[in-house]
Amino acid sequence: MPPVRLIFAGSGAFGLPTLAALKDRVICVVSQPDRPAGRGRHPTPTPIAQYTIENNLPLVRTADINAESLPDADVMVVIAFGQKIAPHQVNHPRLGSINLHGSLLPRFRGAAPVNAAILAGDAVSGNSIIRLAELMDAGAILAQSKLTIGETETAGELHDRLSADGPALVERVLQEMAAGSAVEAGQRQSQATAARKLSRRDTHLDWSQSGQSISLRIRGLWPWPGCHVRLLDAEGTEVARVALARTKAAESEGSRWRDGEIDSHGRINAAGGASAVEILELQPEGRRVMSLADFRRGHAWMPGMRLESIVPE
Repeated sequence: MPPVRLIFAGSGAFGLPTLAALKDRVICVVSQPDRPAGRGRHPTPTPIAQYTIENNLPLVRTADINAESLPDADVMVVIAFGQKIAPHQVNHPRLGSINLHGSLLPRFRGAAPVNAAILAGDAVSGNSIIRLAELMDAGAILAQSKLTIGETETAGELHDRLSADGPALVERVLQEMAAGSAVEAGQRQSQATAARKLSRRDTHLDWSQSGQSISLRIRGLWPWPGCHVRLLDAEGTEVARVALARTKAAESEGSRWRDGEIDSHGRINAAGGASAVEILELQPEGRRVMSLADFRRGHAWMPGMRLESIVPE
């Protein structure tokens, strides 16, 4: 069987392992235009475009894939591309187009499925390969894989594991498509849930909520947009600013402490003393991510101090 000729459409880092695995069969890569990034706001290629340039693959950078004249191909593989693709482009390749999506569809259709799985407290996530359809992430399912979510796993870690899981699943589907043995299963619309695009407004922490809810929010939003807090001493003076990374729910010492205060075990009181949050890792402003133990070697972290949520602009 001759190798399948591929068009790869992607922008985000989620698709990098799959592009790397397929690159010898890719005849064209389509990605978003360069965007300003960094302190100097210099135009910067997407992760997919940068990899394509470094590996001398044909690259089309476009704000509208539907206006482009794409080469003849057998399949188009779409991963974290960021544009709606019209039917004439979806059907342009001989065997059509497929999409790798980081959730167990129909659960978590939308822009942030990996974050949504952590935020919801799911024990299992996975990848889905689907046909592209008019309704976002609603196409027929060609294959799925499952990964167990770790007790303190962050969205960033789950993202990377799902990304690394993608190539084998895509390869399997491509072989089945080429052999004419691919099986499609329609999604149940009644079971669909949404994973909307996240913003910095989502990072506000309400310490009156349960420790479990707060911990899931922190881990589900790490590393972006990230939950930022001010560390205040007992008099309310700011001691440090940090982003909270890895956490877990913990038992509380009760109503002895106010919500958001550090208790005698170094945990953060929550839900009126019904539960607490244990901070495992955090990132001080301008520093690397570190354990709470390392942070405490250079900063006060005493009972009665408290954390105040900051929502960056």
